Amino acid sequence: MKAYSIDLRFKIIEAYEQGEGSQREIAERFKVSPGFIQNLLKLYRTEKTVVPKPHTGSYPPILTEHFPLIQKLVAEDNDATLAELCAEVEKRVGLCVSVSTMGRALQLLGLTRKKKTSCQPS
Repeated sequence: MKAYSIDLRFKIIEAYEQGEGSQREIAERFKVSPGFIQNLLKLYRTEKTVVPKPHTGSYPPILTEHFPLIQKLVAEDNDATLAELCAEVEKRVGLCVSVSTMGRALQLLGLTRKKKTSCQPS
């Protein structure tokens, strides 16, 4: 979700400081959540600013540098399961990753793989 505009943030602070209502009433008036009002007032009191903080992001992908190896493993054995690919990466590089992480890596690489079935049709 996109951050609320600086203009709206200043209007909310101004309305609260002029006593135009409680935090809950101001939240209803500006159609924002009461929690946003509380957080905005706290930010304004402590840091004297209403500018939203930047998004901190998430963890970087841990398999990025090993993409060539993964491509090679899939080319060698397209029938390998995600668990088997994880085990092979751990054996060759010493990096233990989850099945979910391996699945996301294959998606990023645009690779598909053949899935093993427990019973073959006759």
